[in-house]
Amino acid sequence: MCAASEAAACTHCQGLPLGPRPVFRVSPTARLLIIGQAPGTKVHATGIPWNDPSGERLRDWLGMTRDAFYDATRIAIMPMGFCYPGRLPRGGDAPPRPECAPLWHDRLLAEMPALRLTLLVGAYAQARYLGPGTMTENVRAQPGLPRHFALPHPSWRTIGWAARNPWFAAETLPALRQAAAAV
Repeated sequence: MCAASEAAACTHCQGLPLGPRPVFRVSPTARLLIIGQAPGTKVHATGIPWNDPSGERLRDWLGMTRDAFYDATRIAIMPMGFCYPGRLPRGGDAPPRPECAPLWHDRLLAEMPALRLTLLVGAYAQARYLGPGTMTENVRAQPGLPRHFALPHPSWRTIGWAARNPWFAAETLPALRQAAAAV
């Protein structure tokens, strides 16, 4: 059985509030990989990754239509945690389950030999693939290029962050669109 089939059937996290439902898309022909945080409730319900306002913002950042974004032959999507992790007591989604990425990422990456660029969306993905550094430092300096491109998570909270960091819209988004179009 291939890693993708095993990951799709994973029930490792039985205790999750909505139960296990791995949401990801991988393909041996994908050239762009998007590694995000974890599915929210809407994504969990639909089984479609980035099928929420954050996904709309991410597609806007990329300058990409919904159809192009969901073309699994070109774009793979693999979060740090494959299932909805639940809510924090004070609000907001809980962090991705820490055992998920070590369990699946390397095995799934091995099944995607055509990858040319990986978008590291948010601090969790950046910590795993870039090591120490804040999200803002990583997005500004882009230490993982040309293989990894660091982005903030495109949640509503990023609107304020982007206003405080005008270089993001002026410099990072054009570079992102250029890098994504090149692959």
